[in-house]
Amino acid sequence: MSAAPAPHTIFDLPLVRQRLARAWASGFEGFLLHRALEDLLERLALIQRPFPVAVDLATPAPDLALALAHQRELLQLAPIAEVLATPGGRVADPEALPLQPASADLVVSLLALHVINDLPGTLVQIRRALRPDGLFIACMPGGQTLHELRTCLTAAESEICGGASPRVIPFADVRDMGALLQRAGFALPVADIDSVTVRYDSAFALMAELRAMGATNPLVARSRKPLPRAVFLRAAELYRARYADADGRIRATFEMIWVSGWAPHDNQQKPLRPGSAKMRLAEALGTREGKL
Repeated sequence: MSAAPAPHTIFDLPLVRQRLARAWASGFEGFLLHRALEDLLERLALIQRPFPVAVDLATPAPDLALALAHQRELLQLAPIAEVLATPGGRVADPEALPLQPASADLVVSLLALHVINDLPGTLVQIRRALRPDGLFIACMPGGQTLHELRTCLTAAESEICGGASPRVIPFADVRDMGALLQRAGFALPVADIDSVTVRYDSAFALMAELRAMGATNPLVARSRKPLPRAVFLRAAELYRARYADADGRIRATFEMIWVSGWAPHDNQQKPLRPGSAKMRLAEALGTREGKL
């Protein structure tokens, strides 16, 4: 029996890995990962430079490692052994990266960093592992992900049980991610959102697909008591009443936050020093400068 997680943690990481392994044993559902991978490859194609040494960090499927392996030297750091797909890959904890300082040109991660307890610490480790002018790019679910399911489960449990336990994990906010990149020491940090709406026959079909992704509740603060079936039935009713289209199918939001940042380098663009402009703003705009 494994030790209980420390009280300050948010996610039960052994449980995250256990449920991902269960999903792989029963048929992993990877449609979100496939979409993120296509987007990542398009983003990398726009960057006109090579990345001789790349790291796939904790992506919960082998697809990314396989897509990059033929292009460059790749180290796959997998969350579980079942997704290892490249020579030299290993299972690793994203909160304790087995990377030497300035050893990688590119670190990428898809749909993994939202379920670690020390994201700021991991970002600092990634920054240290990058060579000067190395790139970090990642995709993770954002704050609006599954907001429909969250509100309906909370309402149903409160109505039937007189209170509610957290059932859907908290997701990152795009503004917070930009600030975290800056704090970790990345240059030219960027964070943007791609919102995806997926339709299902029912809330039960959605929850079954989340289980097939290994994306069921890993919160340390989750209730250990099984929910009565009546709660799920009521949540499904509320979901259909609030979020169904004309044909009866329900909508589920998956907000994808993309973040990127570079290890600082002397050749990168830098903001001008205050007072160094050679033209007044009024001149540039073709207007007269007045006094307040």
